[in-house]
Amino acid sequence: MEDRQSALAQKLAELTRDVTVRNTGDPPAALEELVGNATDYVPNARYAGITLATRDGAVESVAATHRYAELLDHIQEKHQEGPCLSAAWHQHTIEVPDLKTDGRWPAYQREALAATPVRSILSYQLFTGAKNLGALNFYAHHADAFTAQDVELGLVFATHVALTWNMVLLDSQMRSALASRDIIGQAKGMIMERFDVDAVRAFELLKRLSQDSNTSLVTVAERLVTADHPSR
Repeated sequence: MEDRQSALAQKLAELTRDVTVRNTGDPPAALEELVGNATDYVPNARYAGITLATRDGAVESVAATHRYAELLDHIQEKHQEGPCLSAAWHQHTIEVPDLKTDGRWPAYQREALAATPVRSILSYQLFTGAKNLGALNFYAHHADAFTAQDVELGLVFATHVALTWNMVLLDSQMRSALASRDIIGQAKGMIMERFDVDAVRAFELLKRLSQDSNTSLVTVAERLVTADHPSR
């Protein structure tokens, strides 16, 4: 088992690196690619998906290998309960050996059994934030589908998904910050030239416009630059 986990960790490290490079600055694309490979690493999984939940109750299937994974997220949003939400909100790992006999989420259980053939579920917490939470989920058709080895392998995969998500998201945030800095710099330059003021005064004027209009500084800068260059 240790040899297999070691080999899996090495393969996943390579996958994480490749996915991160290919999807730099694009977290959704990175998650889609990772989930597309998920069932290759957990032998008894039929489907896989990633659930994104907000603390105000919204639930979204951000990546899935089959419509059943998306449907189960919709059912969880409808009833505000289910294994993926429990994993995202409260526990690192949730295992459902048999959905027919598991009574932890009765409303979810009834509709999930009626709408899908899924009977076994594994859910892993990916991250928790001030606004959003995420879970990686594996599904199978028959009861007791997942072995102890599957649970361990799923945890290894979930760890790499979380690392990839953080790396790609950080890169995206950095790119956004650089773009914002650039547009603010352009707006400052326009104000300096038009009103013959220095950089400090130009930035103060931008901040005042932002505060007076209750609009973000970047949005104000974008509007100024766009107004000066309508073709942008």
